[in-house]
Amino acid sequence: MTMASRRPVALLGAVLLLIGSAGCELRQAMYDQEKYEPLEASAFFADGMSFRPQVDGTVAQGQLMLDEHFYQGKVQGQLAATLPVAVDRQLLEHGRARFNIFCAPCHDRTGSGNGMVVQRGLKQPPSFHQERLREVPVGHFYDVMTNGFGVMYSYASRIPVADRWAIVAYIKVLQLSQNLEFDQLPAEDQRQLQ
Repeated sequence: MTMASRRPVALLGAVLLLIGSAGCELRQAMYDQEKYEPLEASAFFADGMSFRPQVDGTVAQGQLMLDEHFYQGKVQGQLAATLPVAVDRQLLEHGRARFNIFCAPCHDRTGSGNGMVVQRGLKQPPSFHQERLREVPVGHFYDVMTNGFGVMYSYASRIPVADRWAIVAYIKVLQLSQNLEFDQLPAEDQRQLQ
């Protein structure tokens, strides 16, 4: 290669190097934008903080929970005596499925409190069929699932609100199924049992 033939190659190399370095500088400038990082000091605000407190009265999208009955299981501060959802077969079947996933390991599928976890040595929960728990308002079961009770931890982060109410409805059906008197059964069922 002659000296004259090397010049265009060298010139091309220099141009590519210049373009490449300009791209790096542009990328670096985009990466180091002028902005405040979380909890960084700020001379702009009087309190010296870049982090701004939430404006009073604002609620994050999807977090407005005005229905006390549905979201807290209470009515005027007292545990709810009624379900805030319509009870139908679909709700009960969904409640049974959620109960079998989340509750049966401790409470067993009948609600007697002898689940697999108990058989392996953990503390036995109370049976849903004892009179005390048959008499409590439905809001009690929702409250326990939401906030925990005794050794039972909160399931609020694991079970959505609507699913908790489906489980409560299913618990009431379980209680009813184990504690019906013979004369409370439909005539057809009474005939089958005689």
